[in-house]
Amino acid sequence: QVQLVESGGGLVQAGGSLRLSCAASGSILSINTMGWYRQAPGKQRELVATITSGGSTNYADSVKGRFTISRDNAKNTVYLQMNSLKPADTAVYYCNLRSILRSNYNYWGQGTQVTVSS
Repeated sequence: QVQLVESGGGLVQAGGSLRLSCAASGSILSINTMGWYRQAPGKQRELVATITSGGSTNYADSVKGRFTISRDNAKNTVYLQMNSLKPADTAVYYCNLRSILRSNYNYWGQGTQVTVSS
């Protein structure tokens, strides 16, 4: 089993910054992808950014140049630095951990609210 615990959400004004953290514990496979997804009210959950255990990153076009994903493999923790925040970034942000080594190895955190006021 895997547990993901997110932290760092909150309320910020437009143009501000927040840093999200997600710590994974339990049966962590060495080859994995960690990522952040978000879901705004009335919308589907969407990809924000992912990072592999090898360090390769992928970003949604809407956050490129503003958000940076990073990870500390020794701590099994992934971070999302969010700068130049916009009201459109308001959503619940979810941490995800998955691995190609096992087909059903796909875990989600409980979510953390990010609210950007105009």
